[in-house]
Amino acid sequence: MKIYTKTGDDGTTGLLGSRRVLKDDARIDAYGTVDELNAWLGLARAEHVDDEIDAILGAIQADLFALGAALADPNPAGPYHEAVGGSFATRLEERIDALEASLPPLTCFILPGGSTAAARLHLARTVCRRAERLVVHLSHIPNEHVPQTLVVYLNRLSDFLFVIARAVNQRLGVADTPWSGL
Repeated sequence: MKIYTKTGDDGTTGLLGSRRVLKDDARIDAYGTVDELNAWLGLARAEHVDDEIDAILGAIQADLFALGAALADPNPAGPYHEAVGGSFATRLEERIDALEASLPPLTCFILPGGSTAAARLHLARTVCRRAERLVVHLSHIPNEHVPQTLVVYLNRLSDFLFVIARAVNQRLGVADTPWSGL
């Protein structure tokens, strides 16, 4: 099988099912940004902080593939449309709680950065917020069906990425940089 099909040479791409849309369609923008987020997580994983962090980020990358499939399946009765259930966000909440238990409480805002791995996770967090905005936008377009669980998951994921960036800095012995204020 060849990697190129030439079917997109006219500026369109196929969704799951037979529907073709322009490559700048809101749905494509949303799941393309989820794909970008997944790539940033892959780059953060390449730092290999430790096996636990790697396993957690790998599981989230798999979640993001499911989320991308849900976005690529515009049919509410389609096989992938409901690929992301409420348990996905619940797992993130449990991971956030576990990581926060080992972190000092936040007493100020912190600047993104610290170690290279944490900086990459902070960047992933900002891409996650963009993906969330695009999914919310898509959900407001008439006749576009977006499960609410996708918005919830992305919202929770950005929180998780903030916390895991702090945890990574802690594990690597790098202090978070407090924001000095105005």
